[in-house]
Amino acid sequence: MHFAPQRHAGFTLIEVLVAITVMALMSLMAWRGLDGMLRSQSGLQSRANEVRTLQAGLAQWQTDLDQMAELNNTPSWLWDGKVLRLTRRANAQDEAIQVVAWTWRSDAGRPGGGDWQRWQSAPLTSQAAWRQAWGLAEQWSQTPTENNRAQQVQVHPLSGWQIFVHRGGSWANPLSSDVVTAGSTNAPTAKQGTPPDGVRLILSLPQGPVGTGPLTLDWIRPTLSGGTP
Repeated sequence: MHFAPQRHAGFTLIEVLVAITVMALMSLMAWRGLDGMLRSQSGLQSRANEVRTLQAGLAQWQTDLDQMAELNNTPSWLWDGKVLRLTRRANAQDEAIQVVAWTWRSDAGRPGGGDWQRWQSAPLTSQAAWRQAWGLAEQWSQTPTENNRAQQVQVHPLSGWQIFVHRGGSWANPLSSDVVTAGSTNAPTAKQGTPPDGVRLILSLPQGPVGTGPLTLDWIRPTLSGGTP
């Protein structure tokens, strides 16, 4: 009696190698897909953070302008070509004021070559304290010290910025003599340090998550009566 030889169940070496190769390829494809998803999520999160930061900065800019305090012998607004200094109400609950300042500071290590920055004083309740803060804001824009750097916030990286003001029915450079004439040559001259009717802010955004190129924001003085700029 003859018996057929029995075959042992199992895989040959070639079959095992093929299976390992297929599994390795599938793992690689799955990892690439997961890595792509993680990179995409990280990019979206980074863009969302940048957008929120820029929106917060623009909202603060508008709030500072809205809250400008027009007081006797105290300028509300002063632009010297480098820094914009404002006197604003600290809050709606009391009569305290603050000095705030906005500038663009060159920094080769930042995207676009610089940062949009804001500085603010503590709440002030006397003319002497205001004068000191007004001077510190100017110093901060030129040669900041460690003490007044502690009161600054880097709002957003920028390639640069421009400001235009609206007075007498037209937009002009804030340093131009045209901005102090309200209308015709016989019209009264605007008092030095008084807020303009409108402010046009142009930010030059560097290449980044929020896009690139100019971003323009117009502000109109809330107490302005009559037509709008």
